[in-house]
Amino acid sequence: MKFPYTLLAIGALCMPATALAHGPTRVKLDLSVDVAAPPAKVWATIGNFQDLSWAPTVAKVTGTDGNSANQAHRTITLKDGAVLPNEELDDYNASKMEYVTFLPHVDPKVFPVADYSTHVTVTPLPGGGSHVEILAAFYRGYMNNNPPANLNEEAAKKAVSALWQPALDALKARFGAAH
Repeated sequence: MKFPYTLLAIGALCMPATALAHGPTRVKLDLSVDVAAPPAKVWATIGNFQDLSWAPTVAKVTGTDGNSANQAHRTITLKDGAVLPNEELDDYNASKMEYVTFLPHVDPKVFPVADYSTHVTVTPLPGGGSHVEILAAFYRGYMNNNPPANLNEEAAKKAVSALWQPALDALKARFGAAH
């Protein structure tokens, strides 16, 4: 009866190796800014899914179906020439001043992420002003183990930050910092 125990022992020894071979972990990046303008004014600037003119890294946006959740799509062309095609609007709630997007497919050489989503919100600050938050969730661009440096988690975080941090900085410059 040593055979079953031998198999259990071998299985236990192999478990750490298989646990390490699971691939990438979903990364969450929370970027935000507090501005002096009231939420309605900030939402009027950023609340249109088809308009990213407030984001300085974006050259143009083309899309369909406005702000219709589960119907609207947009293609973002960045000023560096990168194209983020066919981003979907998964949820849109103007009264709550929030929307959720999903970018199912992008060339990782252009934007080193996979299964990328964002949740954009504007909320009031106590005493006035607005809190603008962009919560991005994604996997690194290389979905297998041992990614190259340009497709690892750090490269993905850097690319997402490079897209949204200048946009948040532009909102702060436009509306002023909340106190």
